[in-house]
Amino acid sequence: MTPVSNATVGNWAVHKFGGSSLANAERYRLVAEVIQQQSAPKKAVVVSAMGGVTNRLIELVDLARARDSAYRRRLDALKEDEFALIEALLPADKALALESRLKDDFRDIEDVLRAVWLLGTASETVVELISGYGELWSAQVLCGVLAAQEVSVDWLDAREALRVSPGEMGPQIDWERSGELLRAWMGSRDVDYLVITGFIATNPEGIPTTLGRNGSDFSASIFASLLDAQAIHIWTDVDGVMSANPRQVPDAHVLDALSYKEAMELAYFGAGVIHPRTMAPAVKKSIPIFIRNTFRSELAGTRIHLPEEVVEGGPAPSVKGFATVDEVALVNVEGTGMIGVPGIAHRLFGVLREAGVSVTMISQASSEHSICFAVPQAQAMLVKDAVRQGFFAALHQGQIQTVEVTPNCSILAVVGDKMAGITGVAATFFGALGKAGVNIRAIAQGSSERNISVVVDQKDATRALRAAHSGFYLSNQTLSVGIIGPGNVGATLLNQLAEQVDRLRDNDHIDIRVRGIIGNRKMLLEEGRIALEDWAEVLEADAVDAELDAFVDHIQTDYHPHAVLIDCTASDAIAGKYAEWMERGIHVITPNKKANTASMEYYRRLKASGRYHLYETTVGAGLPIVQTLRDLIRTGDEITQIEGIFSGTLSYLFNAFNGERPFSHILSEAKKLGYTEPDPREDLSGMDVARKVVILAREMGLTIELSDVEVESLVPEGLEKGSTEEFMAAVPAYDAELASRLQKARDAGKVLRFVGSVTREGKATVQLREYDKDHAFARIHLTDNIVEFRTRRYSQNPLIVQGPGAGPGVTAGGIFADLLRLAAYVGAPM
Repeated sequence: MTPVSNATVGNWAVHKFGGSSLANAERYRLVAEVIQQQSAPKKAVVVSAMGGVTNRLIELVDLARARDSAYRRRLDALKEDEFALIEALLPADKALALESRLKDDFRDIEDVLRAVWLLGTASETVVELISGYGELWSAQVLCGVLAAQEVSVDWLDAREALRVSPGEMGPQIDWERSGELLRAWMGSRDVDYLVITGFIATNPEGIPTTLGRNGSDFSASIFASLLDAQAIHIWTDVDGVMSANPRQVPDAHVLDALSYKEAMELAYFGAGVIHPRTMAPAVKKSIPIFIRNTFRSELAGTRIHLPEEVVEGGPAPSVKGFATVDEVALVNVEGTGMIGVPGIAHRLFGVLREAGVSVTMISQASSEHSICFAVPQAQAMLVKDAVRQGFFAALHQGQIQTVEVTPNCSILAVVGDKMAGITGVAATFFGALGKAGVNIRAIAQGSSERNISVVVDQKDATRALRAAHSGFYLSNQTLSVGIIGPGNVGATLLNQLAEQVDRLRDNDHIDIRVRGIIGNRKMLLEEGRIALEDWAEVLEADAVDAELDAFVDHIQTDYHPHAVLIDCTASDAIAGKYAEWMERGIHVITPNKKANTASMEYYRRLKASGRYHLYETTVGAGLPIVQTLRDLIRTGDEITQIEGIFSGTLSYLFNAFNGERPFSHILSEAKKLGYTEPDPREDLSGMDVARKVVILAREMGLTIELSDVEVESLVPEGLEKGSTEEFMAAVPAYDAELASRLQKARDAGKVLRFVGSVTREGKATVQLREYDKDHAFARIHLTDNIVEFRTRRYSQNPLIVQGPGAGPGVTAGGIFADLLRLAAYVGAPM
């Protein structure tokens, strides 16, 4: 194909502006400014109709065909709008001249519409003729605006140069004839700016036609090829091609560069890229395409190019982007008679072709026992009927057992040239979906490995897209978080989060969105995220009546891949909800011991839920006791015994109880300092320690109930009931008994410590015991917890974990650590 002029090869750049860039007078001025800012010596500007005009023209034909006289009023209104635009943009003399030309166009349109009204019908030729006027007007107006700014400019009616024929795959370009016509039209014209009508062309008989869907983009690519242009700039209202739909993935980013093939894959799945057919002329001549924003022209946009071209910015990532196709149905044809029978697929897709159905995705089992494929949902029943009719005999004879349709599906595709040969891409993709609780119904991957596509339920599509996008670190790993119980621990956690969430989002790509806080009576819900720096004030001002089920529904959404509830209460009722929440796909983090010490049946239900239940703080506040135990077991060690001081309150009491003061005085002091529960009997009963022992025993794999633990209560017999005040008043009467036990221990050179213990045989106890003064348990401080692990590896010298075991700061810190651990489990970079 010979270029238009050898003297200008490589001097042209083609710029295409769509209707959104040409919506009003202000935007026409902006487009003229943007064009003049570009650097190429010669600029061809392909334009669409002004925003909305093409639809208005087609509506006129529809009204006339329906013999609705309203078409006359609509035509007059369109004429008034076009003239108003011209008068706003052009000097008076130039405006009058252009309006005179447009009056001829409107008379022609009126004549055609009158004929349509009389006949009550309109051929496709009529529709194409009428619908193409918008581009003619738009080109002349923009040409006038540029001419008024004293630049060298002319405009071309593409119908004078572009010849196309209808084809099965869309309009076919007569390149030789179009090149000849364009060269003849340009002749001796020597302009720096050439405004060209997009969308419209002429068929071999000289009758006006259009290029159909994405016609103006196609025009830009065609004329770039005819002009041997150095680049094509597609100007639109977005900054470039996004890594995913930003309406579904707010963290989606503009892609600096794509190969032609990557762009075609994304475009096929509905991403904001020009259509593959549109790119074909540019691809053939290796002309780079830029997707750019008219309203932010300083941005480079996305460059679409050959894969071997070097683009600034370092090595390209293996995965470039994601796209979805909604409103899809999955059709599965299955039967034992299909195995090894040649031509089944040929017959099946022949049936679909005869029915006029385009298949979006295909997946076939290697056994040939089934073929499943995705089709537009609107055609699902048509497909089912066509397949059943086409394979009537096979169905009747039992060779094909089922033709099953699954509606309300979406296709999610991951695209990238460099996926080929990179191990683990599919694993990362499927793993991200699995962690988000998304079920995959079908999978397809081309041999080029440039695209992996899956079919998921449409209700899960946004969650799946976000999960996959963050799974490849193209966006932050987002957690939708609800805090239950903003008391001491909950409030401290919220304050800790307030200090760290921005850093975690910016530096570690972990987006912790606290979207709800609920207490006994009030709750605060936020669609985006609660402003944690003043959460207490917002809770006070904007809270509504607490409703737990509504709160949970708010935290778990279809568009957040991961939801987590953090229970900072000690409530049995809340703990009793964990299994239900986890079974519906919500993760749970808690210092609440009630769930893990409920019945073994409930405990097993929690473990089988498939969601993460993190509870490090149930045993040692911020100490890594549960994690240490798990590491020992997972690395093959054998636990002989776990023994420890698990209560910060009882640790303090027996550290301070040295015989100088009665036990009741120390207890009263600890209560005033806030070291005990409001009712100290909850600490002294030993049940809190017993629960921790049960948690550790179950981690060891033992089947044990709370009732199996032998507990020595320090609450004197007869004082179990009554008010806290009555209890505190009665405690001094029992000081002598504890003083006697202390003296006995001291006489033996020992100390008293309240400990919990469990052996591998399943013996679990909680009791006040004596220890030598050089024992690790005798050397703890204040509210320290200490745990001793005796194992096959640590038999002579036990493994010790020791540190603060009480206080809202360390407990909240442990919960925070569990939250970060969860982020890593679901895919955050750690």
